[in-house]
Amino acid sequence: MIKRIAQTAGFTGLLAALLLTLLQSFWVAPLILQAETYEKAEPAAVEVHQHADGTMAAHTHDAQAWEPEDGWQRVLSTTGGNLVVAVGFALMLAGLYTLRAPTKTSQGLLWGLAGYATFVLAPTLGLPPELPGTAAADLAQRQLWWIGTAASTAAGISLIVFSRHWLMKVLGAAIIAVPHVIGAPQPEVHSMLAPQALEAQFKIASQLTNVAFWLALGLISAWLFRRKSDGQYHA
Repeated sequence: MIKRIAQTAGFTGLLAALLLTLLQSFWVAPLILQAETYEKAEPAAVEVHQHADGTMAAHTHDAQAWEPEDGWQRVLSTTGGNLVVAVGFALMLAGLYTLRAPTKTSQGLLWGLAGYATFVLAPTLGLPPELPGTAAADLAQRQLWWIGTAASTAAGISLIVFSRHWLMKVLGAAIIAVPHVIGAPQPEVHSMLAPQALEAQFKIASQLTNVAFWLALGLISAWLFRRKSDGQYHA
């Protein structure tokens, strides 16, 4: 069982990471590079912003700060990060399959959509993906809210999908709503260096690339898990 989970996660993570990197290279990265021209025109400062994949990070831009150069260094860094994240999520899916195995490969799409809703859609409702140079609230508060939102969304979806009693389904919906009722931490003053039109394009690109990533993750993992489970492919 452990070997099957590891093999499923390894191959799934590799393929999904390559897909995500390809989409980001042609769609998301050019928008980030364009936004960085506005950011680098400002005096060196510490910026906290959210990447396309929903994770948060603090960056210091000054004369001595290192960052991957445009070209192979940036692509290699992006690929490595995507691979770690993809394998981690694939391990999670493969582990869940041991509890409730998909009866057909197409069910992997539903697992992928659930993952997208949990780790991308729900958190970005309060903390949308932001371009470099966008003002943000305290990083620790943002991380805490992101974790709480992902956890409550996962719990809520589980109750809605797997519970048979309607009261439990209502409870699941309420759990999903809790972090949004509380509200995500916001900066005292909203400001950004890049134009609003560029930010809007970035948000759309981030959401669509993540949808493709999670659908691929769910579909590939379900196919590999079922194939290794019974030794043959089922449509």
